[in-house]
Amino acid sequence: MVLLIMLFVFAFMLIIGIPIAFCLGLSSLAIVLIEGRYPIIIVAQKMFNGMDMFALMAIPLFILAGDLMNLGGITDRLIKFSNLLVGHIRGGLAHTLVVAEMFLSGVTGSAVADASALGSVMIPSMVKEGYDKEFSTAILATAATAGPIIPPSITMVVYGVTMGVSIGGLFLAGCLPGLIMGVSMMAMAYYFARKRNYPRNEKRATFRQIVKGSREAVAALILPVVILGGIMSGVFTATEAASIAVFFAFVFGFFLFRTLTLKDIPKILVNCAITTSIIMLIIGTANVTLWFLATQQVPQKVSTLFLSISTNPYVLLFIVNIILLIVGCFMETGAAIILFAPILAPILTGVGFHPLHVGFIFVFNLVIGMITPPLGVCLFVGCTIAKISLERLSKAIWPFILLLIGVLLIFSYFPGISMIIPKLFGYA
Repeated sequence: MVLLIMLFVFAFMLIIGIPIAFCLGLSSLAIVLIEGRYPIIIVAQKMFNGMDMFALMAIPLFILAGDLMNLGGITDRLIKFSNLLVGHIRGGLAHTLVVAEMFLSGVTGSAVADASALGSVMIPSMVKEGYDKEFSTAILATAATAGPIIPPSITMVVYGVTMGVSIGGLFLAGCLPGLIMGVSMMAMAYYFARKRNYPRNEKRATFRQIVKGSREAVAALILPVVILGGIMSGVFTATEAASIAVFFAFVFGFFLFRTLTLKDIPKILVNCAITTSIIMLIIGTANVTLWFLATQQVPQKVSTLFLSISTNPYVLLFIVNIILLIVGCFMETGAAIILFAPILAPILTGVGFHPLHVGFIFVFNLVIGMITPPLGVCLFVGCTIAKISLERLSKAIWPFILLLIGVLLIFSYFPGISMIIPKLFGYA
C-alpha cells in the first residue's frame, strides 16, 4: 500500500509539471497523511538528516568558486588559450569548445554552469564562422557533460555522501575517463568538420603565443592541480579543497585579473544560495522517500529480482546501465542518485565490482541523461542560448549520445580505465 501511494502521487505530480523535489516530498507526505501510522514530524526529521552532512558543504563552495571564476573573466581566457592549442585543426572552434570545457570542468563541476558560460560566447562565434547552429549547440551540450566527470564534481559529491564512498577516490576515478571523453568528442567533431568543410585557423600558434595564453589562463589551470594535489596527498578533504578553491578564485578575480568588484559579490552569493538551496531540497526530500522505500525492503526485493535474472556480473551491469540511461532522461541527476544508488549499487558491489567503479558508472550514466531528449537539461540550456527548437537540436544530438553510450560501455566493461589512478594513490 505504501509503495502504491508513493508511486501514484509521485507520477501524478511529475506529469502535471511539479518540480522533482516537491514530487518527492509530497509523495512522502501523502503516505504519512493516508496511512496514519507515521508521525508527520518524521518528514521534517528525515529531510534534516539528509542535509545535515559536513561533506555536503563542498557543494555550495564549489558552486561559489565556479561563479567567482566565471564572473572573473576566466571563461574568455580559457577559450583563447584552447583556441591556441587546437584552433588549427579542421573544425577548430568545435575543438576549442571541447578543450575549454575540459579546463572549465576543473573549476565548476557542473554541466549546466559550463554550458551557460561557454554557450553564450562560443555558439554565436561558431555560427558567424559558418558552423551549423544545430551542430554548434549539440557539441556545446555534449562537451558540458564533462563537467560532472572531470574533478571536482558536484554530482560525485552527492554520490559519495549518499553511498559512503570516498569523494576523493571518485574524483580520481573521473580523471582519465574525462580525458578520453574529450578526445572522443573531438574525433566526432573532426568527422563532421571534414564532412561539412568547417573552417580552421590558418596559422598554428607559436610556442611563445601558447606560453602567453597559459599565463592568462593560469587560474583555471592551477586550481584543479591544487584541488587534486591536496586530496591525493592527504593534506585536505574534498570539502576543505572546495573552500581553498573559493579562496584562490577570489584572489585571482580581485587581485590578479582585477575583473571582480565588491558590487559583484551580492549577485554571486545570491546565485550560489539559490542553486545550493535547490540541490539541498532535492537531497532532503529524496532522503525521506528513500527511508520509506527502505521500510518496505525495496532494495532487498530489487536485489533478489535482479539475481533471479542472472548472477553474471556483466549481465547485471548491462541491466543497471539500461535502467540508469532511462532514468537519466526523466529525472534530475542528484535525485536519481539518492533514490537509485542505495537500491542498485549494492547489487553491483555484491557481485565483485569496486565501489569507486560503480559510483563512476552511476554518474556517467546519469550525465548522458543530461543530453538525452525529452528532458535533458543541457539541451534546454543550449536551445535557450541558440534560440532553436528542441526538435531541431534533438536530431543533431543523437550521434553524440550514441558516442557517449559507446564510451560508457567501454568504461563499464574495462574497469581498469577508471580505476588506474585511484589505485596509484591508494584509494583502491
